Amino acid sequence: MKKENTTLALPPFMHNRHLRNIAIFISLNLVLGLVIAFVYNVWVGGVLLLLACVGLFFVSKELNVVEQKANNYMDSLSYLIKRGEQESMLEMPLGVLILDSQQRVSWINPYLQPYFKTDRVVGKQLEQVAPHLAQVIQTNWEQDDPFEATWNGRYFNLLIQRQYRTIYLMDITHYAEVEVQYENEKVAIGEIYLDNFDEVSQSMSDQEISNLRNYVTNKLTEWAQRYGIYLKRIDAEHYSIMMYMRSLTAVEADKFNILDTIRKGTVQQNFPITLSIGIAYGDTDLNQLADLAQNNLDLALGRGGDQAVIKSKDGRAVFFGGKTNPMEKRTRVRARMITHALVQLMGTADQIFVDGHKQPDMDSWGAALGIRRIAQMNGKQCYIVFDDQDVHTDIRRLLDKIKDYPDIEASIISTDEAVKLATDDSLMIMVDHSNPKIGVAQELYQKLENRVVIIDHHRRGEDFPPNPLLAYVEPYASSACELITEMFEYQSQSADPMNELEATAMLTGIVVDTQSFTVKTGTRTFDAASYLRSAGANVEEIASFMKENVKNYMDENHLISLVKFESDHIALITAEDEVAYDSVTAAKAVDSLLSVDGVEASFVVFRRQDGNVGISARSTGTINVQLIMEQLGGGGHLGAGATQLTDQTVPEASELLKTTIKTSLSDNPPTDE
Repeated sequence: MKKENTTLALPPFMHNRHLRNIAIFISLNLVLGLVIAFVYNVWVGGVLLLLACVGLFFVSKELNVVEQKANNYMDSLSYLIKRGEQESMLEMPLGVLILDSQQRVSWINPYLQPYFKTDRVVGKQLEQVAPHLAQVIQTNWEQDDPFEATWNGRYFNLLIQRQYRTIYLMDITHYAEVEVQYENEKVAIGEIYLDNFDEVSQSMSDQEISNLRNYVTNKLTEWAQRYGIYLKRIDAEHYSIMMYMRSLTAVEADKFNILDTIRKGTVQQNFPITLSIGIAYGDTDLNQLADLAQNNLDLALGRGGDQAVIKSKDGRAVFFGGKTNPMEKRTRVRARMITHALVQLMGTADQIFVDGHKQPDMDSWGAALGIRRIAQMNGKQCYIVFDDQDVHTDIRRLLDKIKDYPDIEASIISTDEAVKLATDDSLMIMVDHSNPKIGVAQELYQKLENRVVIIDHHRRGEDFPPNPLLAYVEPYASSACELITEMFEYQSQSADPMNELEATAMLTGIVVDTQSFTVKTGTRTFDAASYLRSAGANVEEIASFMKENVKNYMDENHLISLVKFESDHIALITAEDEVAYDSVTAAKAVDSLLSVDGVEASFVVFRRQDGNVGISARSTGTINVQLIMEQLGGGGHLGAGATQLTDQTVPEASELLKTTIKTSLSDNPPTDE
């Protein structure tokens, strides 16, 4: 107790360690000085002692004042800091929400209060007073970084501190609205083309042509004004458009109804016209946007027209329309020009390689044999690249027949052989496909990607080679064999003509792809068939090529027996997951279902022989199966398509297909045109 009283009696400054050390230092020096003074002279020592006592008194008093001021300053600073903290929590433009362990609101600052629809928030469950905010917080509870969310029509940047059960909300609505406005006011550029104006107008009078132009222009002008689009007519069949992104979003929501408007309106006038539209967005360089818009228009035309293609610089293309079959052209000028261009390219090549698609059919092989003969007629060495895997019975029979033609047999090589033989001056011709990923010679394509020619009758897809030397893609044609047959009419008559096997294989390709001239058959198809027949095609041999072996025949009928009708117009076959089927057999099964009364589209989901799940689709034309297959990563025609799925069981793929069909049909209703 005595020690405690002594401590309490100490001067205030002695409680400050730094001031206490100073006082001790001064005291020790005074004591040392006084001792020396008394030793030297008693009177001097006495005078100095008196001065020392007076000095110590004043030093002690001043040190106490310093200590008191320091304490007052710290108390004032502490008060200001605490008050600043309280005011910042109460008045700063940042919402603070504190929850307890039961997700009840423990406290909110006044800034956040107006965002709640009720004044009584504290003590209530957050889910009760702000259910959407509670869901956002619960979903992102484990997130350490700030994130954006919407609540009550406002945009917030949220930060959750789990250890304190505190949530900070910054209202960024103004900045979000500025960003939305910025995105909405980005520019999109497009091109509109009247697909078949030249062909339709050939049989029209000047007055009818003028009326048709005015009708199309008026409808396009009304459409443009409705959505705030700038429309400029370039020539009789070409328009240029420019719009903000908000207008493009609205047009997409309307699913480019202008395509249906023009098609139906011109059909009623007995002069059917369709539109192709290419639109580009997402780049600040207007020149690059214009180039991309033209590329997108080319893509729409390459897919058969009557559709819109919207694509950003680095995004995936979005397709609208494409509900009708492409119209057959009435002129052979393009075929002649393409043939001459192809012959010139062949003349600059040291050797030519023909690449068909995997699991080839007779159209792929017939086209390859036709190109080989054209190359030979122009004095060029041509090889057919072939992978002897998963080959159907018709191709096996064709290969057996080829053994009777040693020069053809010698020109059939593997991909490895082709890669070794290829040089920088070689030419690669892709037939019956335009997607390098489904070609036989993918390694060869990588080596010759800048020396590629494409001859195909399927609609052009996104994986189209970026820089082909020549692209002859005509979706109106029945088959690649039809396109190549027309090229023979422009070859030298002095060269060796095609032999019987080549003519037979090419005619078989046409027969197979047209299902014996019942689908996708035009006048040009019959002209090509007539030419091949006169060139020596053997009809009996065609029937032999198309015969099925017993196993494939039984498999086809078994698949048909598994059919279920998803609606009155859609037939679906879901095969067993553990049984592998030949792709051609599966395709023939869905082909057969189209002969059933009322069936407008048929699908088969099956386990392929390579282990993947395959889907084949066929349609009479009222349902666009190409759009359905594209959503699953495949492609094809309006009336025929296919795709492959990995890491899926057959039942899983079947359910996915059903969902995709429903979505596609809701977005693109069947058409009777």
